[in-house]
Amino acid sequence: MSVTSFYPVIQSSDPATSHAFYRTHFGFETTFESDWYVSLRHPEPPHDELALLDHRHPTLPPAYRAPARGLLLNFEVTDVDAEYDRLVRGAGLSVELDLRSEDFGQRHFIIAAPDDVLIDVITPIEPVGEFADQYTKAATG
Repeated sequence: MSVTSFYPVIQSSDPATSHAFYRTHFGFETTFESDWYVSLRHPEPPHDELALLDHRHPTLPPAYRAPARGLLLNFEVTDVDAEYDRLVRGAGLSVELDLRSEDFGQRHFIIAAPDDVLIDVITPIEPVGEFADQYTKAATG
């Protein structure tokens, strides 16, 4: 298979609210917008993409027309502490898991986004103990 693009599409109960959230707090730019579908692209490399689809739209099979649930999006950033200050202290977003460092190699926090989506904001750190040995050579370069 020759993949030319890959991006998540969040089945949304309110695409307009979700659209505003990702533009306002994460800097995404709109590449396509209708009342039932929004395509977003981040202006900075690697130019990640994200789409929002009204969960009631007929392009979805009827049995799957439901809003997203149980979805966690990871955003790796250069300075998670600065992003915590900006998103939590500055913008007042709801924290579901407070800022902390994990032995498995992440300093992170989790916030709630629209549609019951969770956003895990992460800066990789050195793993410790047994976790250091669990990374593959491909992951560590």
